[in-house]
Amino acid sequence: MASVQRSRGLAAVASAGALVMMAAAGCAPSSPGAPPCFPPAFSVSPSVARPGESVTVTAPDAGCNPRYGGNARIQISVTDSSGAKVINTTSAMNDGGGFAYTFTVPARAVPGQAAVTAVPYNIDWCDDTGRNNRVAGAAVVLFERASCVMPVKPLTIRR
Repeated sequence: MASVQRSRGLAAVASAGALVMMAAAGCAPSSPGAPPCFPPAFSVSPSVARPGESVTVTAPDAGCNPRYGGNARIQISVTDSSGAKVINTTSAMNDGGGFAYTFTVPARAVPGQAAVTAVPYNIDWCDDTGRNNRVAGAAVVLFERASCVMPVKPLTIRR
């Protein structure tokens, strides 16, 4: 009897762990009344560029409902190998989190490994407080806690 209860307890812990891992990976399963979710992973193309060349940062719509709104913006930053921010701007993002932004690598960018970040602008995109701050006036919606690690993609700048 005790081993059956222990097995059930372990199964419950494993199930709870799976839900936490899903939330940390990006979006928990979406269902009616589900809370907003986190932005999808973005990509940088090409991954190697020279000053004067174009680079595009894109993300598809999320597989859940982030509810960013019609005037949503994405904050995009590029930090070169010296640690200087050579790009720091916002661009349009749709309600589902999708966006595409193209920039020209600045002449002042120091060659080497650069870091590209893209996060929703002026939105607490990493709300681990347990309250929904994106949907004003909505019924109480609980968040699952998730990782708040800044998403970064590499860009190699060559001369």
